[in-house]
Amino acid sequence: MVKNVEELKNSLKGIVDVVEEPAHGDGWQKVSVPDPVRLRSSIIDTLVYESVFNSSEEVRNKARWLIRQTARKLGAGSASIQGLYDAFGRGDVKGFTVPAVNIRGITYDFARAMFRVAKKNGIGPFVFEIAKSEMGYTDQRPAEYSACVLAAAVKENYSGPVFIQGDHFQFNAKKFAQDPKKEIEVIRSLIKEAVEAEFYNIDIDSSTLVDLSKNTTEEQQRNNFELAAEMTALIREVEPEGTTISIGGEIGEVGGKNSTPEEFRAYMKGYNATLDAKKHGAKMISKISVQTGSSHGGVPLPDGKIAQVKIDFDVLKSISEIARKEYGMAGAVQHGASTLPEELFDKFPGVGTAEIHLATGFQNLLYDVFPKEFRESIYDYLRKNLSDEKKPDMTDEQFIYKTRKKGFGPFKQQMWNLGKDWLDKANEELEKRFEFLFTKLSVKDTKSTVEKYVPVRSR
Repeated sequence: MVKNVEELKNSLKGIVDVVEEPAHGDGWQKVSVPDPVRLRSSIIDTLVYESVFNSSEEVRNKARWLIRQTARKLGAGSASIQGLYDAFGRGDVKGFTVPAVNIRGITYDFARAMFRVAKKNGIGPFVFEIAKSEMGYTDQRPAEYSACVLAAAVKENYSGPVFIQGDHFQFNAKKFAQDPKKEIEVIRSLIKEAVEAEFYNIDIDSSTLVDLSKNTTEEQQRNNFELAAEMTALIREVEPEGTTISIGGEIGEVGGKNSTPEEFRAYMKGYNATLDAKKHGAKMISKISVQTGSSHGGVPLPDGKIAQVKIDFDVLKSISEIARKEYGMAGAVQHGASTLPEELFDKFPGVGTAEIHLATGFQNLLYDVFPKEFRESIYDYLRKNLSDEKKPDMTDEQFIYKTRKKGFGPFKQQMWNLGKDWLDKANEELEKRFEFLFTKLSVKDTKSTVEKYVPVRSR
């Protein structure tokens, strides 16, 4: 580990050069990459490790900033998927569903595997995302996460737009009831932090505030659409010049009752009116998340296996059609999908699903290939430190399945240091899974389509 920023800068001389321009504020404004081959061979591995684990906050921040600038210089800038979703809304593009993958651990190596499969198969639209809750229990703030993803793009010599998304920027219903202003400020602060870290795709989830006890659909959705509009207005104020951040809304909390066209139309009517009042002419949301019968992570049975669920594809089809025809949006979004039966995945493009979110299935894959001793050490930690989360009727298998996502934060550095043999095995499994999903979602050979509609931001 380097000791300070000056040592970091000196370690990169002749590979990545920076020019100090104090008048511009942060001191490091211009970046050149005279030796990209050496950068990719080993230096980027060291730089991303510094960005995550160096004990100095100043060094971590500079390393993250430098990775973002270097990636853009080499043609892999962070980008908004808005242009593609506008094309979906116009009917110019159709026939595939965009995969959005939540990365909870070993983010750099995980992202590298995604980029390798994308390059091999000519895949254009694939999204790296992390939810508000995941940032906490995996110990990954936005600036760290984007640095890891963009460093992976550099390592794999990937060029093209890189889509990084804030998933489920979610309002806590209980905290909102106690102090609405405070909870709103939590989401506002997170949005600003994420945009600064080059998250140019953000999903606002105020569906937790839907009140089904109200008499009309409009009143049930009021808190939802008003706060979604308020956060949209904020995003439009803080997004970089020349970038229109893609924003998602949500009408049905995942795991709750299935969504209906009536709810969607009530949400959009209220949302558009509120947004117009707050920021006239502002670009609205590009997609809408709905509930179709799934749940995040699936429902574990007493033996730890996952219960089969029935997805209502008619919900996805009907709301996607309304979204495109009446509002010019990309369509509906499916959450909680990674643990679904394999035979379902090719149905999503057929009903016009715009985007599908995949998380727990990849987490399960990693746990399956962790060395046994390491995996058991995580489980022992969970039993000792999260015992209050075990309900009386839970088996140990159900408890472990429900809580093991919270092992990623405490064991983050150990996961990064598991070694080449384990990583080779993990990569083999990850790449097989990506190949399967990307094929089922029909995103192979779509890179030219995406690049037609999505420019890479430069400055």
